[in-house]
Amino acid sequence: MTRRKSAAEVFDALGERYEDLFGQVPGQLEALDWLAERLPAGARVLDVGSGTGRPTAEVLARAGHSVTGIDVSAAMVEAARARVPGARFDQADVRTYAPRQGGYDAVCSFFPLLVMDQPDIAAALRRMASWVVPGGYFVLATVPGDIRGLDIEWMGHPVTVSSLSTEVHLSLLAEAGLDVLRHHTAFFTPTDPLAGPEEHLFCYAHRPA
Repeated sequence: MTRRKSAAEVFDALGERYEDLFGQVPGQLEALDWLAERLPAGARVLDVGSGTGRPTAEVLARAGHSVTGIDVSAAMVEAARARVPGARFDQADVRTYAPRQGGYDAVCSFFPLLVMDQPDIAAALRRMASWVVPGGYFVLATVPGDIRGLDIEWMGHPVTVSSLSTEVHLSLLAEAGLDVLRHHTAFFTPTDPLAGPEEHLFCYAHRPA
């Protein structure tokens, strides 16, 4: 039986290749533009699953915001520190991460939760939502679906993936006190056939002041 790889192992192996394939997802770039238009000057932003730092941390740090990125992959953190010196990057797991006191004006979560079990995904969503200060924003992207413990091969690596349906994502964010201002799905096809086409869910949420 093939051993399934952890998220850290997969992304350590992928390294810069991930940015080549997923660094210009149109829905993510649109979400960053939307967020940047609404953040106050010098906003505190947490980028969960920051990867190589591009595009999220780079775009927001360049706009003058105080960005912290966290990722389980040591290789990704090393790459991000080199690419985006204007932001801070730590190797950390969202399930155990201790956030800064005072919370964040925005939390971004672009595809970091898929190599988790469903209960961990729900718990991570609640944790991230709790870090958003009143008046702040939470922007989420994932591959939606009522999927638990599905063994797949992705980018040449055996992994076990899970997710939640769109309806459950929206319900969890609402239960956490966030107003979902907008959500939509879009399809994205990477240039590498090892990745395959994906349906992406984007959620834009706000914590009332």
